[in-house]
Amino acid sequence: MSAMKTVLNKQLANWIVMEMKLRHFHWHVKGPHFFTLHAKFEELYNEAAEHIDVLAERVRALGDDALTTLSEALKLASIQEEAAPRSAEQMVAAVRHDFSLMIDELQAGLSYAESIGDEASHDLLLDIHAGLQKHVWMLGAFLGE
Repeated sequence: MSAMKTVLNKQLANWIVMEMKLRHFHWHVKGPHFFTLHAKFEELYNEAAEHIDVLAERVRALGDDALTTLSEALKLASIQEEAAPRSAEQMVAAVRHDFSLMIDELQAGLSYAESIGDEASHDLLLDIHAGLQKHVWMLGAFLGE
């Protein structure tokens, strides 16, 4: 597998795990921020599903197989599953942390895509990167940071 396909599959794995984590938070959030966060987590897991699709399609367009099993995703992802009960604020902080980690990994992927002249992969990763930066800022504002 080429290095670019590895970068893309790593992002794909992160988004697969992140989508499930966001669904978990969506289903389990409670308290005074319920209505706000229930809707926000749904928005974010729908966005994650879109990223999963475009990342997998890009891997396929490069002629390789996109990862397709949860066990593969869990092995490759930097994002960890979530099962412990958390407060609404802890959920937001966890998502913000994960998105920040993904931004760091995306920066390395962007540099690599640029170095090999893969403009399509670069543009795809750049769009995801920009969206994550906005989410990190907004989640931080929610937390009062």
